[in-house]
Amino acid sequence: MIRHTVVAVALIALLGAAQAALAETWAQRLGWGPKDRVLIIHADDVGMSHATNLGATDAYEKGVVSSMSVMMPCPWVGEIAAYLKEHPNTDAGLHLAFTSEWGLYRWGPVAGKSAVPGLADEWGCLWHGVEQVVEHATPDEIETELRAQIDRATAFGIKPTHIDSHMGTLFAKPEFFMRYVKVGIEKQIPILAPDLSPGRLQEEAGAQAAALKQAIRQVWEGGLPVIDDLVTGTYDWAPEAKKANYIKALRGLKPGVTEMIVHCAKDTEEFHSITSAAPRWIADGKIMLDPELKQVIKEEGIILTSWRELKARRDAVGKSAR
Repeated sequence: MIRHTVVAVALIALLGAAQAALAETWAQRLGWGPKDRVLIIHADDVGMSHATNLGATDAYEKGVVSSMSVMMPCPWVGEIAAYLKEHPNTDAGLHLAFTSEWGLYRWGPVAGKSAVPGLADEWGCLWHGVEQVVEHATPDEIETELRAQIDRATAFGIKPTHIDSHMGTLFAKPEFFMRYVKVGIEKQIPILAPDLSPGRLQEEAGAQAAALKQAIRQVWEGGLPVIDDLVTGTYDWAPEAKKANYIKALRGLKPGVTEMIVHCAKDTEEFHSITSAAPRWIADGKIMLDPELKQVIKEEGIILTSWRELKARRDAVGKSAR
């Protein structure tokens, strides 16, 4: 009887250990605790306009934004490159762009239409939408343009702390995603690769979910960090509801590393002429400076981090964890 009890206890212990291992977050693998809620508040679309440059840098310097990413095909890259030269410790990556979505304010592929014809419309600009990229572009063209955008960043003196995908284009097709993974691992630049729950991944990636899930392990084994969750819905929140929604999202964070994507802009005449969505961007810019958000982060014990820190932690873990 005693022997059976000991065996039962041992089996329960092993089962518990196995369940704990399965439940381990990527934050834990990077050295944080099992209950730690680690957050990157990330400003997208920097370099797109003067207004977004001002909004993102202000929120980074004075607010809660801890990272940003730059769109290399866009007209205002020179301004943000100059800023980054003066502020070299800024956590700035590349927001790899394969679309040019606005009506009249457009940009073309860095590689040029002749090099990537499937990425350009009749104006020579990147397509308006992701669906058009999927229809017309080849994986080779995606990789050519991806590398061209990284090369342009290097020419500007930008050393990207990470790369991610404007409008999620690189997640729209497994063949595109694998080129993104390939280049990130080759250059040892962290990529945005969230290991979402099956339901969330299905919601974000649809039919591509299974293939993307399989690639996550390759990202980690390639020496790059992986994150646990991604908050992407902030763009669609009405300006008057944004602050309450951000506070609710912060209080509802789960253990692990999460990236929360925001879009910050200053209120300029130029930006209102670019997009009718300007009020949402301007609201983000103001809310990221709001002391109440800082207070909520403090009250909740949320750990703000950056892609630079994620890569340093992944390097410290080393090959033994691959």
